[in-house]
Amino acid sequence: MRFDARFSQGTRGLTNARTKIVGNRTGALADAIIAIVRASRSINTRLGRVASRISAVVTPLGWAIAIVVPVALMAGYGLGWVELVVIGFAGLVLMLIAGLYLIGRNTISIELRVPHSRVVVGERAVGEVAVTNPLRRRALGMTVEIPVGAGVAEIALPGIRSGMSYSHEFVIPTVHRGIVAVGPVRTVRADPVGLVRRELVWTDVAEIFVHPRTIAIPSMSTGFIRDLEGNPTRDLSNSDVSFHALREYAAGDERRYIHWKSTAKTGTYMVRQFEETRRSQLLIALSLSTAEYASAEEFELAVSVVGSLGARAIRDARNVSVVVSDKTPDFAKRKVFAVKSLSTLTRSRLLDDLAAVEQADAALTITDVGRVVGSQTAGVSVAFLVCGSPVSATDLRAASTKFPLGVEVVAVVCDPESTPGLRRVSGLSVLTIGYLEDFHKSLSRAAA
Repeated sequence: MRFDARFSQGTRGLTNARTKIVGNRTGALADAIIAIVRASRSINTRLGRVASRISAVVTPLGWAIAIVVPVALMAGYGLGWVELVVIGFAGLVLMLIAGLYLIGRNTISIELRVPHSRVVVGERAVGEVAVTNPLRRRALGMTVEIPVGAGVAEIALPGIRSGMSYSHEFVIPTVHRGIVAVGPVRTVRADPVGLVRRELVWTDVAEIFVHPRTIAIPSMSTGFIRDLEGNPTRDLSNSDVSFHALREYAAGDERRYIHWKSTAKTGTYMVRQFEETRRSQLLIALSLSTAEYASAEEFELAVSVVGSLGARAIRDARNVSVVVSDKTPDFAKRKVFAVKSLSTLTRSRLLDDLAAVEQADAALTITDVGRVVGSQTAGVSVAFLVCGSPVSATDLRAASTKFPLGVEVVAVVCDPESTPGLRRVSGLSVLTIGYLEDFHKSLSRAAA
């Protein structure tokens, strides 16, 4: 099931770059201001790319020497200061010598190995760099850099003899949920003074998916939609596949369900009675709005709740849809009502998508998410709305009213500062949890 809905609405309640710049103003002047800001951002981005390419070879110290040399030579010859002339020529010699270090290329092969591409947050993850010298001469020692997320792992490799290999392991941080980019592995050639440096890239980038922590929760086997492939419930039916008992024939019963052996024994027409089977079709919605979480810990708890629910539903072979609130673009004139569906093909695919979700100021609130998916819930029997502690009961109630009658709406409020509990608010079940382990108990109580 794919959810994607867009409705037009004014700028009221909209938080993005446009409203921060021009507020609720519209018209030619506001559009001109936004166009100027967009152009300036584009120019700054392009200049930044050019500067990064140049700075990848010349270091800040190199730039300083490049400025000092001509200034010192001109000032020395102009003022007749021998000291400045000496400084200028000394800097020029250093620049020439530094340029010699950029000549040549290492004749080695480097391989990046990541044994496990998926780990749970907090688990140990390592990568390995394997260097091989295929030539007959000895490879000199070098410095190898491996970007790991926002940091860089630096390894000083020794000289490698002909035909020999060297490997080195490094730790990949998994403290936070997310997608950690590892690589590309690059070797660095630089002069001893640090004026220039040249980087040679040897491998591609490998991605490590740091999944949110999940727990085992009770099977959600009781649904609210009749289905011959579903599970039996306590509701009785005159026609189904799960046999329950025999009862006396009543007017209107189908004759094909008459149990003739029991009829012959009792002398009264007896018909089969069945337990109605139903299948749970689940919808799990996660709010990404920054305003609906009091802290980053609440948001991580909410992501873990969604992962636990989705993983259990996939394990039970249930029809499940997991959606997260989309965000309005920076320069949009109106709030964009849309949600993004995550993959529920397998447990790993779902957790991969959850590893990438992030909070956003311009993301839809849980009420808006309910508005989007409420009109597209055909066949859904249970809807879970996951959010943080700042969401009030009124907002949760407003979100639940967007769903059709007969859909069981359960709100999961992640609040480490509150006592775990279950309460009913006008037909809405509200589960409050402080830790992920509380979710198992609260869900069992709600199912009972």
